[in-house]
Amino acid sequence: MNKKIELDVIIDDDKWLECVDFDAIKVCQEIKDLTFSFVYDETKHEVIELANSINVSVCLSNDEEVHKLNREFRGMDKPTNVLSFANIDDDELWDGIESGEKDVELGEIILAFETLQREAFEKGIGVYQHFAHLLVHGFLHLLGFDHEDDKDADVMEGMEIDILREFSIENPYKDDEI
Repeated sequence: MNKKIELDVIIDDDKWLECVDFDAIKVCQEIKDLTFSFVYDETKHEVIELANSINVSVCLSNDEEVHKLNREFRGMDKPTNVLSFANIDDDELWDGIESGEKDVELGEIILAFETLQREAFEKGIGVYQHFAHLLVHGFLHLLGFDHEDDKDADVMEGMEIDILREFSIENPYKDDEI
């Protein structure tokens, strides 16, 4: 895949720099590269196939900000671990792709530090593993994958498992299996 996929990482909360034992910005870049390559290799995804260049954003934020966004956009009055705001169904995105515009804005992923950290602890896994999983999950949402029904969930979760395996991260859904 020779596509130019630009990543903008915004550090909205210093906990992402002070309270983790990995370089969050570098991990975002690595996960983005692997996820887009994997999706392209497996599906010849039409956005990746057609777009001259693609821009995606990741905002490393906190519970307070994600709570506000979750309430405003999803009607849920609580924080969540990750929100993805995808433009994949936006006619403007496709107009830009078809007209050959230089940059296609695919969307934004926002992660809440406190919720991610708490969930990692509850699952008995490292923050790095959970962070990587949520990033892969978010990037797949930006590309139009979802988990609204069992069939779609199986496809999306299978991709997540395969991508995370490349980072030596165990299946995040293994406890869900019977």
